[in-house]
Amino acid sequence: MSKITPRTDAPACADVTDEASEPDFKPLSAEEAQQWREKNPPQSAWRVLRVQVGVGVLVALLAWAVTGQARMAWSAAYGALAVVLPAALFARALSRQKAVANAGAALVGFFVWEMVKIALTVAMLFAAPRLVSQLSWLALLAGFVATMKVYWVALWLHPARRASLKKNLN
Repeated sequence: MSKITPRTDAPACADVTDEASEPDFKPLSAEEAQQWREKNPPQSAWRVLRVQVGVGVLVALLAWAVTGQARMAWSAAYGALAVVLPAALFARALSRQKAVANAGAALVGFFVWEMVKIALTVAMLFAAPRLVSQLSWLALLAGFVATMKVYWVALWLHPARRASLKKNLN
């Protein structure tokens, strides 16, 4: 067995980052910030929510069509509802909070409402066996995951991203 010895060639202050390796940070001017905002408009939470409802309904109908069982459709619909209902509460809370001038208070409010959204989602999932008769966990999970993935699809299909994709294709 060999003895492990500490390194003596390491610098005394190893946690200090090399300033040359970091790129220079240049804050945007007011005009540059305005141009960036025009190219990247904010995504509407309500639009994403409408698409989530549509996907949830589609998955429920698909589950019913494939299996021929209404319980599968109700399970998938409840899975979608476990995403949509907390997201609607979150969107409503954040839209009411837009008037807050203090950035710190807005950030705290965002995290508080995100925790409320997660807690409501977990509570709905725990309540599922009592609320949906003959629950199919697989169908519930399919509705839940498909509806949850709408966030990524909405991000991918954001108007600014579509415009840049069209520009790159031409």
